[in-house]
Amino acid sequence: MAKRKQGEGSIRQRENGRWECSIMDGFHSDGRRRYKVFYGDSEEEVKEQRDAYRDAQDRGVLVDKDWIFSEWADVWFEQHKDNIKPTTQENYVYTLRILKSNIGRRRVADIKAMDIEVLLRKLRREGRSDSCLAQCRGMLFQIFNKAEANDLVNKNPVRFAEKMRKRPPKRKEAFTADEVKLLLKELPENKIGWSIRLLLCTGMRTQELLGLEPRHIAEDGSTILIEQAVVMEKGTAMIGTPKSFDSYRCVPVPPKFRYCARLLRDTNKKFVWEMDKRLDYPCNPSTFRTKYKQAIESVPGVRYLSPHSCRHTYVSQMQALGVDLATIQSLVGHADVDMTKHYLHVQDPIRIAAITKFDRAFSDEPETHSNIIDFMKSS
Repeated sequence: MAKRKQGEGSIRQRENGRWECSIMDGFHSDGRRRYKVFYGDSEEEVKEQRDAYRDAQDRGVLVDKDWIFSEWADVWFEQHKDNIKPTTQENYVYTLRILKSNIGRRRVADIKAMDIEVLLRKLRREGRSDSCLAQCRGMLFQIFNKAEANDLVNKNPVRFAEKMRKRPPKRKEAFTADEVKLLLKELPENKIGWSIRLLLCTGMRTQELLGLEPRHIAEDGSTILIEQAVVMEKGTAMIGTPKSFDSYRCVPVPPKFRYCARLLRDTNKKFVWEMDKRLDYPCNPSTFRTKYKQAIESVPGVRYLSPHSCRHTYVSQMQALGVDLATIQSLVGHADVDMTKHYLHVQDPIRIAAITKFDRAFSDEPETHSNIIDFMKSS
């Protein structure tokens, strides 16, 4: 007897003369194998039913309502992943792992709105962040939307699940004006010192800084072009796209600190920041954070705050100087949809004027706070 090919299943003629085709089609919630059986008046008929079913599976048009969540989530992800960036895929895999570890063995058709609410409350009790909960809910919504479109469920249970109230947001920490002045003056005059100064006076993201090549920095150090950023793929720093469409921008550098940009530009390496032992590879953010921490802690009278706090600092100091929100968002490349329309009205002279305010506020004049107040009055 010839060996059956994978996926053909078992075909036999029953005692009543009809034909039967049985194929393995996943697992039940208790781990037992699940089989799909087709019946017909001839061998050709059951083969046609089997092939049509397999074809429907390949196209995502499924008719079997006995799917368990983990299998259906995998089907959804396989069909969805080509539309998302590789780095985002890693986040999706992480979120999928959370969901599958909690409801993976349950039948899709049995999951109701209350089950979604119970799951999200459980994740919150475990200490998951509001961002994580939002990602889980969003993914569940997409997975069940696909299930609804394929008649696996009558309606998407996530649509009817009560939304959880967000916890009060944590206050974003930023350096004070006095700390900024100390850092700009006392940081070491080396690559990490120049880089931190640029983070403080441009609002760049750390990933954008690490993605810079010398060609992105103007010869006179007056501007920095943001068109790529470092992303992590399976533990390795790679070059990817900026965080959002609005993150593509040309960042003006305050005149007092253009020397930092010129010095970073002065390298024969592909990237301004490279891995020590791998040429033409950008620096890993964790390596940069270690050097950043050492540099910050070398300045007396300054608290240690994360590299991203430099970005918060830039925004808060610009606000204190009286720069309008639309201009700040244009400078830092925020992707706030509600503010995007305002970006169109921010002209280069306004951006340059804002940078000039920052430059003057943190000059070597003695009274930083009075400088800020003066500029607020003049704006």
